Amino acid sequence: MIRVLFVCLGNICRSPLAEAIFNKKIEVAGMRNQFESDSAGTSDFHIGELPDERTLSCAKSHELSIHHRGRQVNRTDFRDFQYILAMDENNLNVLEQLKEQFGFPKKEIYLIRNFKDHTKSLSVPDPYYGGEEAFEEIYKILDEVIENFLNQVIVSHQLYV
Repeated sequence: MIRVLFVCLGNICRSPLAEAIFNKKIEVAGMRNQFESDSAGTSDFHIGELPDERTLSCAKSHELSIHHRGRQVNRTDFRDFQYILAMDENNLNVLEQLKEQFGFPKKEIYLIRNFKDHTKSLSVPDPYYGGEEAFEEIYKILDEVIENFLNQVIVSHQLYV
């Protein structure tokens, strides 16, 4: 079982949407039994909360299912997940500090947009202060990079349907 964790700041916008996109892609590919995914935030701002209403609306418009409550990254995440994917540089830096603090200095943390060629910005912009169009924009970004990520994982782990 390959475990993937998507991480943003508050775990109510980008990371739950990324998790939902990923889950849909592995389901469509017939690979649900080979993966497990979750999402978390580096902050404690929204622990226990549902995703932002705009996240839920965007997910619904793309026929994605989200069943998630906000949570904060914890020590066991570094042990349990093979892939920890940060949405931006700030969260990547926090995760790099946490892996040292939690005793996992060799754990590799990835910036999610590293899985897309020719990316101008390596961060997935935080849509929290934007409107519906900001959430649609991050959907498009995440849909593409998650497709690339999944394809790379399938090849590197020699997975087959």
